Amino acid sequence: MCQPSLLSFPPPAPVVTVGFGSLARAGEGAQALWFCSMPRVLGFISALLLRTAIRGWAAEVCRQDRNQRLLSWAPFYLSQSSSYRSVCTAPSESVTYQELKQMLKSNTVVIDVRESWEIKEHGQIPGSINVPLGQVEQALKLKPSKFMETYNGKMPSTSDKIVFSCLAGIRSKEALDAAVSLGYSRALHFPGGWEEWVRQEFSEKQH
Repeated sequence: MCQPSLLSFPPPAPVVTVGFGSLARAGEGAQALWFCSMPRVLGFISALLLRTAIRGWAAEVCRQDRNQRLLSWAPFYLSQSSSYRSVCTAPSESVTYQELKQMLKSNTVVIDVRESWEIKEHGQIPGSINVPLGQVEQALKLKPSKFMETYNGKMPSTSDKIVFSCLAGIRSKEALDAAVSLGYSRALHFPGGWEEWVRQEFSEKQH
Protein backbone atom coordinates (compact mmCIF):
# COMPACT_ATOMS: atom_id res chain seq x y z
CA MET A 1 0.00 0.00 0.00
CA CYS A 2 1.35 3.47 -0.89
CA GLN A 3 2.68 5.62 1.90
CA PRO A 4 0.71 8.89 2.39
CA SER A 5 3.85 11.03 2.76
CA LEU A 6 5.22 12.70 -0.38
CA LEU A 7 8.71 12.68 1.08
CA SER A 8 9.02 8.97 1.87
CA PHE A 9 9.05 5.86 -0.22
CA PRO A 10 7.54 2.51 0.81
CA PRO A 11 10.07 0.06 2.26
CA PRO A 12 11.63 -2.13 -0.42
CA ALA A 13 10.23 -5.62 -0.81
CA PRO A 14 12.58 -8.34 0.45
CA VAL A 15 14.75 -9.88 -2.25
CA VAL A 16 13.66 -13.42 -3.02
CA THR A 17 15.80 -15.45 -5.38
CA VAL A 18 14.06 -18.87 -5.58
CA GLY A 19 10.68 -20.22 -6.59
CA PHE A 20 8.06 -19.11 -9.08
CA GLY A 21 5.80 -17.85 -6.31
CA SER A 22 8.63 -15.72 -4.92
CA LEU A 23 9.24 -14.17 -8.32
CA ALA A 24 5.54 -13.41 -8.64
CA ARG A 25 5.55 -11.71 -5.25
CA ALA A 26 8.62 -9.69 -6.27
CA GLY A 27 6.85 -8.66 -9.47
CA GLU A 28 3.81 -7.57 -7.48
CA GLY A 29 6.09 -5.50 -5.21
CA ALA A 30 7.72 -3.81 -8.19
CA GLN A 31 4.31 -3.06 -9.66
CA ALA A 32 3.17 -1.58 -6.36
CA LEU A 33 6.29 0.55 -6.17
CA TRP A 34 5.65 1.80 -9.72
CA PHE A 35 2.08 2.80 -8.92
CA CYS A 36 3.20 4.46 -5.68
CA SER A 37 5.89 6.46 -7.50
CA MET A 38 3.72 7.62 -10.39
CA PRO A 39 1.91 10.41 -8.46
CA ARG A 40 5.26 11.80 -7.37
CA VAL A 41 6.62 11.73 -10.94
CA LEU A 42 3.50 13.38 -12.30
CA GLY A 43 3.59 15.93 -9.49
CA PHE A 44 7.20 16.79 -10.28
CA ILE A 45 6.43 17.25 -13.99
CA SER A 46 3.40 19.40 -13.15
CA ALA A 47 5.52 21.57 -10.86
CA LEU A 48 8.07 22.15 -13.64
CA LEU A 49 5.33 23.11 -16.10
CA LEU A 50 3.74 25.41 -13.53
CA ARG A 51 7.08 27.04 -12.79
CA THR A 52 7.66 27.73 -16.48
CA ALA A 53 4.17 29.15 -16.94
CA ILE A 54 4.39 31.42 -13.89
CA ARG A 55 7.82 32.74 -14.78
CA GLY A 56 6.60 33.53 -18.30
CA TRP A 57 3.55 35.30 -16.94
CA ALA A 58 5.60 37.28 -14.42
CA ALA A 59 8.08 38.37 -17.08
CA GLU A 60 5.24 39.58 -19.30
CA VAL A 61 3.63 41.51 -16.44
CA CYS A 62 6.97 43.07 -15.65
CA ARG A 63 7.51 44.09 -19.26
CA GLN A 64 4.11 45.79 -19.40
CA ASP A 65 4.62 47.59 -16.11
CA ARG A 66 8.24 48.55 -16.59
CA ASN A 67 7.28 52.16 -17.27
CA GLN A 68 6.12 52.31 -13.66
CA ARG A 69 9.28 50.47 -12.53
CA LEU A 70 7.25 47.84 -10.68
CA LEU A 71 9.45 44.80 -10.21
CA SER A 72 7.76 41.42 -10.37
CA TRP A 73 9.75 38.95 -8.29
CA ALA A 74 9.90 35.20 -8.13
CA PRO A 75 9.41 33.37 -4.81
CA PHE A 76 12.10 30.96 -3.70
CA TYR A 77 10.37 27.95 -5.22
CA LEU A 78 10.56 29.54 -8.67
CA SER A 79 14.19 30.61 -8.33
CA GLN A 80 17.18 28.85 -9.78
CA SER A 81 19.92 27.38 -7.61
CA SER A 82 18.01 28.41 -4.48
CA SER A 83 18.71 32.05 -5.27
CA TYR A 84 16.16 34.72 -4.47
CA ARG A 85 16.25 36.70 -7.65
CA SER A 86 13.97 38.97 -9.62
CA VAL A 87 12.12 37.66 -12.65
CA CYS A 88 12.31 41.11 -14.16
CA THR A 89 15.95 41.94 -13.85
CA ALA A 90 16.26 45.35 -15.41
CA PRO A 91 18.86 45.49 -18.12
CA SER A 92 21.53 48.17 -18.20
CA GLU A 93 19.68 51.39 -19.00
CA SER A 94 22.46 53.98 -18.95
CA VAL A 95 25.55 54.76 -20.99
CA THR A 96 28.84 56.39 -20.12
CA TYR A 97 30.46 59.28 -21.97
CA GLN A 98 32.84 56.95 -23.81
CA GLU A 99 30.05 54.57 -24.78
CA LEU A 100 27.96 57.44 -26.10
CA LYS A 101 30.91 58.70 -28.18
CA GLN A 102 31.14 55.30 -29.86
CA MET A 103 27.38 55.05 -30.35
CA LEU A 104 27.32 58.40 -32.14
CA LYS A 105 29.39 56.79 -34.89
CA SER A 106 26.55 54.34 -35.59
CA ASN A 107 22.84 54.83 -36.21
CA THR A 108 22.01 55.58 -32.58
CA VAL A 109 19.43 58.35 -32.16
CA VAL A 110 20.33 60.83 -29.40
CA ILE A 111 17.45 62.91 -28.07
CA ASP A 112 18.14 65.90 -25.84
CA VAL A 113 15.08 66.52 -23.66
CA ARG A 114 16.07 69.96 -22.35
CA GLU A 115 14.02 73.01 -23.27
CA SER A 116 14.84 74.73 -26.57
CA TRP A 117 16.13 77.84 -24.78
CA GLU A 118 18.66 75.68 -22.91
CA ILE A 119 19.92 74.28 -26.21
CA LYS A 120 20.30 77.77 -27.71
CA GLU A 121 22.04 79.12 -24.62
CA HIS A 122 24.34 76.22 -23.74
CA GLY A 123 24.64 74.01 -26.83
CA GLN A 124 23.97 70.30 -27.39
CA ILE A 125 25.64 66.99 -28.17
CA PRO A 126 26.53 66.95 -31.89
CA GLY A 127 23.89 65.15 -33.94
CA SER A 128 21.30 65.08 -31.15
CA ILE A 129 17.63 65.95 -31.67
CA ASN A 130 15.92 68.35 -29.31
CA VAL A 131 12.57 67.05 -28.01
CA PRO A 132 11.60 68.75 -24.73
CA LEU A 133 10.66 66.31 -21.99
CA GLY A 134 7.02 67.37 -21.93
CA GLN A 135 6.69 66.43 -25.60
CA VAL A 136 8.59 63.13 -25.62
CA GLU A 137 5.67 60.75 -25.22
CA GLN A 138 3.54 62.40 -27.90
CA ALA A 139 6.55 62.85 -30.19
CA LEU A 140 7.29 59.13 -30.16
CA LYS A 141 3.73 58.45 -31.30
CA LEU A 142 3.96 60.70 -34.36
CA LYS A 143 4.28 59.54 -37.93
CA PRO A 144 7.90 59.69 -39.16
CA SER A 145 7.17 62.52 -41.58
CA LYS A 146 5.51 64.61 -38.87
CA PHE A 147 8.36 63.91 -36.45
CA MET A 148 10.90 65.04 -39.05
CA GLU A 149 8.90 68.19 -39.77
CA THR A 150 8.51 69.08 -36.09
CA TYR A 151 11.91 68.17 -34.68
CA ASN A 152 14.17 68.23 -37.74
CA GLY A 153 15.44 64.72 -37.16
CA LYS A 154 14.78 61.09 -38.00
CA MET A 155 11.91 59.43 -36.18
CA PRO A 156 13.35 56.40 -34.28
CA SER A 157 11.63 53.04 -34.57
CA THR A 158 10.95 50.84 -31.55
CA SER A 159 13.91 48.65 -32.52
CA ASP A 160 16.38 51.53 -32.84
CA LYS A 161 18.89 52.42 -30.18
CA ILE A 162 17.90 55.68 -28.53
CA VAL A 163 19.90 57.61 -25.94
CA PHE A 164 18.16 60.35 -23.99
CA SER A 165 20.19 63.20 -22.55
CA CYS A 166 19.45 66.33 -20.53
CA LEU A 167 21.49 68.54 -18.21
CA ALA A 168 22.35 66.08 -15.45
CA GLY A 169 20.39 62.84 -15.92
CA ILE A 170 17.08 63.52 -14.19
CA ARG A 171 14.88 64.44 -17.13
CA SER A 172 16.56 61.91 -19.40
CA LYS A 173 15.57 59.13 -16.98
CA GLU A 174 11.93 60.26 -17.16
CA ALA A 175 12.13 60.28 -20.94
CA LEU A 176 13.59 56.76 -20.85
CA ASP A 177 10.66 55.51 -18.79
CA ALA A 178 8.20 57.07 -21.24
CA ALA A 179 9.96 55.48 -24.23
CA VAL A 180 10.06 52.03 -22.62
CA SER A 181 6.32 52.24 -21.91
CA LEU A 182 5.79 52.78 -25.64
CA GLY A 183 7.79 49.69 -26.60
CA TYR A 184 11.23 51.19 -27.26
CA SER A 185 13.13 48.17 -25.95
CA ARG A 186 16.62 49.51 -26.77
CA ALA A 187 16.20 52.92 -25.16
CA LEU A 188 18.95 54.19 -22.84
CA HIS A 189 19.88 57.42 -21.12
CA PHE A 190 23.07 59.34 -20.47
CA PRO A 191 23.01 60.18 -16.74
CA GLY A 192 25.97 62.54 -16.97
CA GLY A 193 24.06 64.75 -19.36
CA TRP A 194 25.31 67.93 -20.96
CA GLU A 195 27.38 68.80 -17.88
CA GLU A 196 29.51 65.67 -18.16
CA TRP A 197 29.71 65.93 -21.94
CA VAL A 198 31.18 69.45 -21.76
CA ARG A 199 33.57 68.47 -18.97
CA GLN A 200 34.83 65.37 -20.80
CA GLU A 201 35.16 67.17 -24.13
CA PHE A 202 37.15 69.96 -22.50
CA SER A 203 39.39 67.42 -20.77
CA GLU A 204 40.08 65.57 -24.02
CA LYS A 205 41.00 68.78 -25.83
CA GLN A 206 43.44 69.64 -23.06
CA HIS A 207 45.30 66.42 -23.76
